Formats: sequence, structure tokens, C-alpha cells
Amino acid sequence: MVATGRDVRWRGVRGVRWRRVASQVGRSVAVWAVSTLTMLVLAGILPDFRLRSADGDSATDIAVTAAFGAGAFGLLSAVVWPLLVRLLLLVPALVLGLLVFFLNGALLLLALRLDPGERGTVAPETAVVVAAVMSAVASATGAALAVRDDDAYRRRLYRLSDRRRRSGPPCPASPGTVFLQLDGVGHDVLLDAVGKGLMPTVARWLDIGDGGRPTHRLTPWRTDWSSQTGASQLGILHGSNHDVPAFRWYEKDTREVVVCNRPTSAAELQRRAVGYAGHGGLLTVDGASRGNLFSGGAEQQALVLSIAARRRSRENRSRAGYFAYFSDPANAVRTALSFVAEVGREIGQSTRARLGKQRPRVSRGGLYPLVRAFATVVERDVVVAAVTGDMLAGRTAVYADLVAYDEVAHHSGPASRDAQKVLERLDRSLALIENVAEHAPRPYRLVVLSDHGQSPGETFRSRYGLTLGDLVRAGCGLPVPRRAERTRSGAEARAAVRAALRIPVEEGGERHRPTRRSEPIVLASGNLGLVSFPDVTHRMSKEEIDARHPALLPTLANHPGIGFLLVRSDEHGGVVLGAYGAEIPLADLDDNPGPLAPFGPGAADAVRRTHSFPHTADIMVNSFHDPADGEVLAFEEQIGSHGGLGGAQGRPFLLSPLGFSAPVDEGEELVGAEHVHRVLRRWMRESDGPQVPLESSEERAA
Repeated sequence: MVATGRDVRWRGVRGVRWRRVASQVGRSVAVWAVSTLTMLVLAGILPDFRLRSADGDSATDIAVTAAFGAGAFGLLSAVVWPLLVRLLLLVPALVLGLLVFFLNGALLLLALRLDPGERGTVAPETAVVVAAVMSAVASATGAALAVRDDDAYRRRLYRLSDRRRRSGPPCPASPGTVFLQLDGVGHDVLLDAVGKGLMPTVARWLDIGDGGRPTHRLTPWRTDWSSQTGASQLGILHGSNHDVPAFRWYEKDTREVVVCNRPTSAAELQRRAVGYAGHGGLLTVDGASRGNLFSGGAEQQALVLSIAARRRSRENRSRAGYFAYFSDPANAVRTALSFVAEVGREIGQSTRARLGKQRPRVSRGGLYPLVRAFATVVERDVVVAAVTGDMLAGRTAVYADLVAYDEVAHHSGPASRDAQKVLERLDRSLALIENVAEHAPRPYRLVVLSDHGQSPGETFRSRYGLTLGDLVRAGCGLPVPRRAERTRSGAEARAAVRAALRIPVEEGGERHRPTRRSEPIVLASGNLGLVSFPDVTHRMSKEEIDARHPALLPTLANHPGIGFLLVRSDEHGGVVLGAYGAEIPLADLDDNPGPLAPFGPGAADAVRRTHSFPHTADIMVNSFHDPADGEVLAFEEQIGSHGGLGGAQGRPFLLSPLGFSAPVDEGEELVGAEHVHRVLRRWMRESDGPQVPLESSEERAA
């Protein structure tokens, strides 16, 4: 009898299926054997953990008890653990991370109690340690056995997915796009890291030193005056950052301080941006937003600050991120161990900096080691896992923010060894995501960008012994404290930690009741300061300020730590003030930049744009900037800062595949977050093919 082609194909498929089943069974048996051996070793080491009865047992009985316990623990971890995590999704993220150990230990206790011989016993506190070690060993063994098996590797990656697409429509054949934001990484910092071999993945994409063909192009862009994540990411994701003058500012009409990393403020800023732009955002169509301040209009959101202020519901409990990650206990154990290691690393590095009398230096005590570990470990792991899940689910657009470098650079310096180590780990995350793209059900194009850079320099307080608030009080004739108090930090990671713990991120003194002679409100955003008089309902003019406090503007403008001031003028509309009586109307800045000259091209346009905002402060203060070394003086306690004009903070990057059209024509500059948004929208249209209706002439020009 001659076999038909259909028979041959069926036998081939059946053979592949059986080989796959045999491979899976073999791996499961191997993991079981290693887990059994691990349990035996731990029972021999730990005094409160034994695998035999009080009367003693043979080696065979002990081995059988270990094998049963390891098997039962593995089965419970596979079946019961995902159900427990799903039940605990409303628990704050970091609390869930801590519960991992105790729940894992409880599963081990249950596994030992299921033993018919009842030989195994373990103290509850020891069970936590045994369960953590066994989960880590089982995960490492499974990964090692699957490393050369593409099918197994794909299945392992799929466990990070939320499986939403399983019951949905077929995945489109058109390419999807993943936007990865490396928070705070400047253009020159990226090139320096690539040149030092710290980021081999990026070097390969750019064909630096490989001798191959580049796959990506690197383009610098210029931020707005407010060079911080709130303004940049709002403009990139929603197409408008109008009326965002700084990281924090006082609004006279509501008598509240708006802070970009406060959930209620982020939600309001997103609402305003949607109204200004006239659309939901970059991710409105089948998008996912991961680890961002704003949603971008995405339906799928995890670790997004603008939804953290809402009532807890199925829409904002971050199930797509946390459930996909913590449903594997080995992930949770690995992240927790890395978290502890990072805390130790930070304590060691800060101690070394303090003993070596490193300058400049800021305090890195208190809760900062925990905040850093959250940003560099927990946030990174959960966001990367969510992105890989989105890719394996075939989503069209994903935008994720990795804040690790920004947090470390604030306290260690943008070019420090600490920050460079973070860049190495971020590059490994890029390599992982690139690897996952090979297994995704549709092709993906990876775009890497930053929202701003960071400029080095000591703090205003450490150089002059007083804060900007002290200087303003002195100019107003008010008493100045003998010791300058530290100002708040605008680092995004601290608010992300509080949101993950569901601790309110509200700042004190948000609502100000104007009095007859209310004191000025002084706020800091990196090296940008804002001074507002809450008892005056409109934006005060230079003439009004001079009449009320004759010494204030000269005191600020002539201070060596101040670069320039922006104030409204009854005569000229707006003026820039500098030392030695410099007063340049905004309309004349192109011909006579005056105190803006050290800040380079584009400074005048950035200042004029901010002047047009409804909520610009009465006095906008930008610190001194030295073009020779790129240093600025932060009004916050940061030795790597961003928020105003001056240095590398205003020069982020855009790393895009060569398959996309060039961001701008040759000889042109990419200026402002809103311009970046238009470029990203254009690239998404290129991926999806011609759209109807066609884009406007303004969008084509972008």
C-alpha cells in the first residue's frame, strides 16, 4: 500500500507532536529531580527542616519523601499560585511582592502535609527560605534545559502574556511598534555608553564597531523649556504639553500646586492634553501603556500614574502587568532577591562616596535605597515582562518607560559609574525585548527614545548655603531661616513607589488661602524655579512686582547662581532679566539674546512659548549654566538634574529603525515633544499602510 502525501504529512505532524510531548516530559522530570535533590540538601543544612520521622527512616524513605514533597510543591505552584495571585490583584504591588515569600512558604507546608507518610516537617519561617530556594532552582533549571529549544523558549515567554488575544481576532500581518523610553538618558550619554562598550545591543543596531549593516538611526532632539518627564511624555503620548510650565507649579485659579508625578495632577493634565490635541493619544488603537505617567489613550495599562488616582476597579488594577509577572513564583523570588541585592549595592556605593568625600554629593539615606531598588529592579522587571506579554499578544503599539537611569543619575551623577552600570542592565533589557520580537505573532519595530537628558552640577543650596526660597524671602524683606532646608525631589520613581503601595502622593500645602500680605510660593523643578504670589489672582507684571517688592527682581537677577528671569511686562508684554540691569523684551531676543546667550539656539523660542501659557508663574527663574562644562545648579537636592534650560538635559535622543522615514529632513532639527509625537504618529501610519482620511498638510510636514 502506497502512502499518500496527506498520510506522510500527518505522520510528520504526529511525530513532531510526540517529540514535543517527550521533550516536555523529559524537562519536567529533570526539574523534579533537581528540586528533589535541592530539598534533600536543604534538609541536611537547615536545622528546622527534616524529611524523616522522629524514629528515623531509611535513605529510600527520605528520598521518597523529598520526591513527593518536591512534586507536590511544583504542582501546587503551577495550579494554585496563579489563582492566589489573581485573588490578590487589588493588593498594592510591593505588598504583593512581599507576600510572595509567605505564600510560597505556605504552599510548601501544604505540600509536606499531603505526604501520606507524614515524615516531612518544617518550621514556618524556614519554609519561606526553602520555598524561595526551590522556586529559584526550578526556574533556573527549566530555563537552562529550554535554552536550545525554541518551542520551549516560546512557551516560557508566553507565560508572561495575559493571553487576551487567544479568544480575539487573528493577529494582523502588519508590523507592530514598541516604543521604549529610557528615562533621562541624554543623546551624548548614550553615545558615550556605546563607545565604552556598555550597550552592545545599541552598538549593534547602529553598527558601531561591528562591521555589519546598521538597522537603526540615531537622532537628537531638543526639549521644551520644561525638560522633564511630565512635559515631554505628555507631549509625546498625547500630542500636546501646552500649559505645562514646569514639573510643579501653582495655579491661581484653583489655588493648588500641580505636580506632574501626583496621580490627581497627572489625570488632570492628561484630560487637558486630550482636549487641546483633539484625540485620545498615540496608543488609542490597540495600544498598551506600561510604567508611564500618562496612558496615551491605551486600553491596556500597568503602572500608569494617571489612573492611580481613580477608584480601584478592573480597569486600573494593573492586572496585565502584575498578574502576568507574579503568576510565576520564580519571577517574584528572583525580583525580590535582586531587590535586596540592589539595596545593598546602593548602601555600599553611597558609603564609598561619603568616605571618599566625593563632590558634588547629596544625601542618599532614608528610604532612597528602597526607592532606587524599586526603580532599577521591580519597575524594570514588571514593565519588561508586560512589554513582552504585549508583543506575544500581538498588540499594535506599546509605549513603556524605564526610569532606572534617571533615578540613579539624580543622586550619583549622569556620568557616574553607578549610572553606567544601570545603562548596562538597560541594554540587556533591550536585548531581551529584541529576542522576544522574534517569537511574536507579528513583526515588530523597536523604537528607543528618551524624554530628556540630565545636566550635572552641584546644588544651589550646597554652593551658596541657601535655597531659592531663602533668596526670594530675602528679596521680599522677609526673615530668612539660619539654616537652609532641603527642597523636595522631583524624581519620578518616588511617586511610582507610593502609587504602587497605594499611599497618597498628595503634597502638603496644595491649597493656599490668600491673605492680605501672603508670602510668595517658591517651587523647584530641577534648575528651574517658579515664584508665585497667591494673593494676586492674575499673573503679576514686572511693574507690579517692583512696586510691591522693589528689591526682589534685582536680588534674583544679580545673584551669581541665577542665569535669567522671565516676567510679564506691561510695556513689552514679556521681558527676560539678567545681571547688571539686563532687560530684553521677548520680541528682541533673536537679535539680542542677552542673558539667554549661554543657553544656545532655541532658548528664545522655548522661553516665548512658555510665556504664552495661562499658568506660567509670576517669576520664572532659570539657574546659572556654564557652557564649558555643561553644569547647572539644581534648586532641588540633585547632582544630576533636569527641568530647565542648560546643558545635556535639553538634548535627548530618538533611535529608530531604518525602515521608517527619517524623523526630519536633512539640515532640520527635531524640536519639542509635540513634534516628536507627530513623527511617531507618522511612523505608525507607515506601518499600517495608507489611511483614510489622509493626514493633514501639517502632519505631512512633520
